[in-house]
Amino acid sequence: MTIKPTFADATPVTLDAPPLSFLDDVRAGLSKPQKALSPKYFYDEAGSALFEAITRLPEYYPTRTEIGILDACGPEIAALLPAHAALVEFGSGSTVKLRRLLRHLDTLAAYVPVDVSGEFLRGQAEVLRGDFPDLRVEPVVADFTRDFDLPESLNGLPRAGFFPGSTIGNFDPHEAEALLRRFGRILGPGAHMIVGVDLVKDAAVLETAYDDAQGVTAAFNLNLLTRINRELAGRFEPGAFSHRAVFNTDASRIEMHLVARDAQAVRVGADTFAFAAGETIHTESSYKYTPATFRALTERAGWTWLTVWTDPEKLFSVHALRLD
Repeated sequence: MTIKPTFADATPVTLDAPPLSFLDDVRAGLSKPQKALSPKYFYDEAGSALFEAITRLPEYYPTRTEIGILDACGPEIAALLPAHAALVEFGSGSTVKLRRLLRHLDTLAAYVPVDVSGEFLRGQAEVLRGDFPDLRVEPVVADFTRDFDLPESLNGLPRAGFFPGSTIGNFDPHEAEALLRRFGRILGPGAHMIVGVDLVKDAAVLETAYDDAQGVTAAFNLNLLTRINRELAGRFEPGAFSHRAVFNTDASRIEMHLVARDAQAVRVGADTFAFAAGETIHTESSYKYTPATFRALTERAGWTWLTVWTDPEKLFSVHALRLD
């Protein structure tokens, strides 16, 4: 999506962790009965630019709706967070949503962006320091799906977590529960969390949001094959696949797939994978919750649910949690 004693010269802390193998993940995913690729590999340079374009599409409501909630309810959200806290944003990315809260967090002691992309993280941190010279910004290069320690410089500060964007929905419910437990271990007892969660709604609204009329989401999905070709000596023909987004009502999730238009064999590195006509690669799930089902998930993960804010149309929600 951590920190140092002073903010003027703070540099990201790189944590030792086993490197993720793109090739191993692709090989394993394409060998499954239901072929699958991890959505974490969407975000090369081209994929990141396409996703930013997606967030501006008229069909894609989550980003603008969550920002609207943060704008309208920012004072209430800030009032629930402890004074003089360190705010840890897991998978921080850009600072667009953070900035909506900063105007209300007058006593914030430190902001701790956590992300796997060190170069991007450093750039965002420098911009933020320039715009908020009195804010202590202490970035950490880390994968938030793995345990890591916060720096000793934060010892004694209350902790709060920030996890916007409905990223929690990209994890299966049992994985989301485990992730919230991990956040609890990282932040410690007494911590608070603010989490963005997309809500269940009409299937047509959901499917249109993930399959826009301009084809930007399709390009985003298909770019994953282009990345495999470029980085892993893949032999995919992106034009031989089409994009599909469908709401799985039973699982309460949007599924994105790449669909083989014809029977074909594709080489990736030293391996060849056969596709039947119409066979799919499952590239992403985005789970949708009701306020009640997400509250139940957080409580199973050991958090106390405090409250929820939604937009007038009940499209999106922002939840506040506390770890007792």
